Amino acid sequence: MSKLEAFILGIIQGLTEFLPISSTGHLYLGRHLFGLDEAGIFLDTMLHIGTLLAVLVVYQKELLQILKNPFGKLSMLLVIGTIPAVIVGLLFNDLFDSISKTGVTIGWEFMITGLILWMSDSIKNGRKKMDTITYGDALFIGSFQAAAIFPAISRSGLTIAAGLFRKLDRETAAYFSFLLSIPAITGGIVLQFGEMASGHVEAISLGSLFVATLASALFGYMAVVWMINFLKRKSLKIFAIYVWILGIVILILQMTGIF
Repeated sequence: MSKLEAFILGIIQGLTEFLPISSTGHLYLGRHLFGLDEAGIFLDTMLHIGTLLAVLVVYQKELLQILKNPFGKLSMLLVIGTIPAVIVGLLFNDLFDSISKTGVTIGWEFMITGLILWMSDSIKNGRKKMDTITYGDALFIGSFQAAAIFPAISRSGLTIAAGLFRKLDRETAAYFSFLLSIPAITGGIVLQFGEMASGHVEAISLGSLFVATLASALFGYMAVVWMINFLKRKSLKIFAIYVWILGIVILILQMTGIF
């Protein structure tokens, strides 16, 4: 893997982790395009570390608040919102991992992501702010996050949509979605390190890994800040149209045997 390829994959991960268009799905396409299908878990781990660093920087005040008051409402909201993904991940991780490697359902998953984004954006704007989010809201949003274990189902897209379904205002929906990504990404990294400790790790140069991680962190930071501001004024439907087009193209390529 060249440093240019690593840089491009870092950009893809950084942007698509927080834009509602699926980072795993786009990374699969990116690796396939570059012929890097074997550059798997180690690269993915470092790319996720990059996006984790990005969101930690953005939410450093909230994290300090959690550390000072670990049993406060914000902490409990994140715990409750993370439980569904933990349960689904532990029970079905091997199944979804095999699906992710083949990419056979990826086109349909992009289509489903677009449908959910379109439906949520059609709902009248809610009024709930962070201080009025309930534990029921957190569990509902977390249940949508659990569905994002499929490779091309967008975690950020589904959690933002779930927030809108629960009448959070648009900025708060994005804000809580990205905050909820911290335990989700951290958990994923821990699982990946466990897999690396017990199996084969791909040989990738340290230079390429550094470039990929740095690009992921920088573009991830920009994506978080941009997306929160975008949702204050703009529609999610543009992302729905994008993933629909992408999904249709992938399905056509799969049916013709090109992909």
